[in-house]
Amino acid sequence: MLDKVKAIIFDLDGTLIDSMWLWKQIDIDYLAKFNIELPDSLQDEIEGKSFTETAQFFKERFQLDDDVEMIKRDWNDMASIYYMEKVMLKAHVIPFLKHLKDKGVKMGIATSNSKVLVTKIVERFNLSVYFESIRTSCEVDKGKPAPDVYLKVAEDLVVEPKDCLVFEDVINGVLAGQSAGMKVCAVYDEFSRHAKISLEEMADYYIESFAVVLALA
Repeated sequence: MLDKVKAIIFDLDGTLIDSMWLWKQIDIDYLAKFNIELPDSLQDEIEGKSFTETAQFFKERFQLDDDVEMIKRDWNDMASIYYMEKVMLKAHVIPFLKHLKDKGVKMGIATSNSKVLVTKIVERFNLSVYFESIRTSCEVDKGKPAPDVYLKVAEDLVVEPKDCLVFEDVINGVLAGQSAGMKVCAVYDEFSRHAKISLEEMADYYIESFAVVLALA
């Protein structure tokens, strides 16, 4: 899997950190303020969208009076305590990142999350020592499944897309990496367990945890 790879680009939520579980509850709590129940299909409809695209979707779908920036501020406020205290790195992340750094492999993060929350995680776990580029989908034209954010990180790293390997946990993320012309390894996450078979079929590789890659390295 790692042969001839010059750069590895990671998604954040559900891939490097165990955080996907909290967003459904935040959506429930947020919509409850407007006496709106969470639609069963909502999580699938917003998968991969940038933080800004998701806020715009909420505004239009639920006819909210708040503007997009207010919606984003509310979500950042609601999620901040989780990202500062409760969200944890997924198993074997740090040993894998240390291994890649020792091997001289360039690394980046391409996430749909907000810059505010990404910064909290990066500072909390001192991840900046591993990553030369950290980009959010709000910094490019389109969120996942469009390839934009992955191409932006590859550009930052000065590596051709064909020489990059992506780690992702959801279908639209896998599609984004592949659309960028990169190899993609899907990573198991409890939140996307319902899509496991599809992820195994779509991605170039599939792992249950980073321990698998470490064992092969």
